[in-house]
Amino acid sequence: MSRIILDCDLMKFPHSGLYQYCQNLGEHINQLLVETNQPFMKMYLPRRKKLVLPHKPYHLIEHKWHKLIQPFLFDCRVWHAPFQSGRILPNKKRFPHLNVVLTIHDLNVLHEGKPDYIQQKSLAHTQALIDQSDAIVCISEFTKNDVLTHCSTGEKPIYVIHNGVSKLSETVGDVVAYKPTREFLLGIGYVNQKKNFHVLLPLLQSNPDLELIVIGHHDSPDYVTQMRSQAQQLGVEKRLHLPGTVSEEDKIWYLRNCKALLHPSLAEGFGLPVIEAMQFGKPVFLSTLTSLPEIGGDAAFYFSTFEASLIQEVYWEGMKAFESLARKEAILKNAARFNWESSAKQYVAVYESTSCS
Repeated sequence: MSRIILDCDLMKFPHSGLYQYCQNLGEHINQLLVETNQPFMKMYLPRRKKLVLPHKPYHLIEHKWHKLIQPFLFDCRVWHAPFQSGRILPNKKRFPHLNVVLTIHDLNVLHEGKPDYIQQKSLAHTQALIDQSDAIVCISEFTKNDVLTHCSTGEKPIYVIHNGVSKLSETVGDVVAYKPTREFLLGIGYVNQKKNFHVLLPLLQSNPDLELIVIGHHDSPDYVTQMRSQAQQLGVEKRLHLPGTVSEEDKIWYLRNCKALLHPSLAEGFGLPVIEAMQFGKPVFLSTLTSLPEIGGDAAFYFSTFEASLIQEVYWEGMKAFESLARKEAILKNAARFNWESSAKQYVAVYESTSCS
């Protein structure tokens, strides 16, 4: 068995950022381990029909009887729990030789206006995982600061490793979902209050030649209804399109053909669509909240507030600045900062440091 196991339990949710995170991290770490003649890291996968992955020699499938006995843990030296709201399977009393690495993506519950009891419940769960861990990885400096402020980490080492971003295909077919008839702005993400997409609707009112397409799971039907109602009040309902979840090919088509990506989110642990859009050299407009300035860097444009007049001003000034060659080069350079090869090397270093401590 492998000395390292990555718990991929949350890959049972397709079309999620965590699915992509686990898949890419597992594959790139194993590419690195093969190159250095080290044993595979096992990906501990759920038994779900909707989990579609070609079989690999490092796949380890979860079974119901694993609740009673986990023979795969006897030779495991590092268990990687990849999410702060997930689980840690090993019992440290039964497997004292085993070290746990916990990745914390965000403490966004603190920044979403949730009731205090929900915040405390979420923090308590994260703290319980921290207490069982030997090392902690945060995916942004912002998240690390949140953890140090709101959790007790003792003397456990805390690392910052940014997520990698896979290089998207340059050639795709025609779009299968809604195909716009004019230039369009793009939003990507779960459609809910936290993503804050409704603040972009006044841009359609002042730019009659533009459409707004927001792709992603309709996470909050009430919020979707709110957006459609607001669009109708502004007289722009025919230029707002919410096609829901789309294929990877369609997502790439939208990224390649959009005029700009707009991501006015209230809380993000990382912000994958930001870098995906920058890979195609697109201008990106972000909120100044949580980790987004860290990820977008100086290459992005920022909404300091969400007043309609300010959003319009930032958009027009940003599109004008985007015409310069220096800005376009800065966008591509920023996107190149994030790759899975680099992230995998940093994780392997953490595993080695943890297993030797």
